[in-house]
Amino acid sequence: MTKAEVAAMLKGQVPELAGVPPAQLDWLAEQGTLETYADGVKNFSRGEEIVALTVVLQGGLSIFMPQAGGVKHLGVFEKGEITGLLPYSRMKAAVGDAYAAGDTVLLRLPREKFPEMIASQPELTTALVHVMMDRIRDFTRQQQQDDKIMALGKLSAGLAHELNNPSAAVVRNAHELKRHFSMGPERLKAVIKICVSDEVVDHVNGLVLFKARHGNAHGLSMMARSEREDALADWLERNGLDHSAEAAATFADFDFIEEDLESLRSLLRPADIPPVIQWMNQVLITERLVNEIQEASRRINTLVSSIKSYTHMDQAPVKERVDIHAGIQTTLTLLNHKIKHNQIQLKLEFEEGLPAANIFVGPMNQVWTNLIDNAIDAMEGRTGNILEIRTQRSRESILVYIIDNGPGIPADIQDKIFEPFFTTKPVGKGTGMGLEVVRQIITQHAGRLEMKSEPGRTEFSICFPIG
Repeated sequence: MTKAEVAAMLKGQVPELAGVPPAQLDWLAEQGTLETYADGVKNFSRGEEIVALTVVLQGGLSIFMPQAGGVKHLGVFEKGEITGLLPYSRMKAAVGDAYAAGDTVLLRLPREKFPEMIASQPELTTALVHVMMDRIRDFTRQQQQDDKIMALGKLSAGLAHELNNPSAAVVRNAHELKRHFSMGPERLKAVIKICVSDEVVDHVNGLVLFKARHGNAHGLSMMARSEREDALADWLERNGLDHSAEAAATFADFDFIEEDLESLRSLLRPADIPPVIQWMNQVLITERLVNEIQEASRRINTLVSSIKSYTHMDQAPVKERVDIHAGIQTTLTLLNHKIKHNQIQLKLEFEEGLPAANIFVGPMNQVWTNLIDNAIDAMEGRTGNILEIRTQRSRESILVYIIDNGPGIPADIQDKIFEPFFTTKPVGKGTGMGLEVVRQIITQHAGRLEMKSEPGRTEFSICFPIG
């Protein structure tokens, strides 16, 4: 392929260079070198230094990047596309591995030629700078989307984890309640045969209702609880009740003692004691199962409300005056599984009477999520973990501090952590856009984001106006 043919291909096949004077395209063809690759041959590797501008004249370059234990196909640079190093670009290393897609021909201009190009080929330089700006916008948009998807994945995993226990409890207790009620008809026969006065009925009802509402043996030690169950089981067995151990456990749950049962024995015929006790046991079991279903359902409702509040899905994207503590608490609820998994002690110091702030609620919840999640990740695999969150008013602004006692951020990278795409997390765990998103949101609120870090303490501080 001659230089003239290369220049003609640049003019006719590369849309971004269509307006560049032919003489400047001739210069690019003359100063560049041609490289050919057979289909499937590796062109460069992830992390390899990028040292040249590349124009695909034939075939293509297929880019792959490791992600989450696998490989993600980022796309193909096809015939007529420009890639590689561009004028004024800060790109240093390849983000993925590249393989030839078909028999491929590339034109490469080494970076050593860039100063001459900038000085003598202005239209060519301008066209390439426009390519760089478009690439930055596209790449940033994609990385932000990846970051949102990753954040959604974390929240989904957390929500699924948190929902698992209460939903399982609802199913389990509903099944147990159905089984429990299936035994009712047989026991009802024995209860109907009992003939007692209204005073006795009122006494039994009063005792059961009082214990159902107020009985609570949770304050007992394990030994005291075991001793009480044994005593109740002995009493029940002496008075003709089958399965006395199971019933004793139920009565112990509701803080029954032997004296409570003795008060019944003095009012009933010996033959009536077992059916009355069985009826009481059935009422208490029903009460316990319904309470557990109610509590599990409340927990599910709280989690669903937290997600709704977090995403603010039912609100328009406008500023609202809200209590920022609610957003922080919601975020902690959604990340609770990670907090528990890493055995993190929460230390919350929220200033009382902090005024409501005029903020974009959804975006600010992203701020809390990114900073708190980063703090949790920093403490992963360590002991004695403490996450501290403090809020306070400073004149007409609100200050929020998020502090962890992890290993700290190395001094040599502290000035890079807010740069787009910079991340210290393993491949698949971070996109490098989390802190950039935080910075953008805080800037959108006319606020300030600062970081201080040393071994054993990393502090992010956010300051934004109340109004």
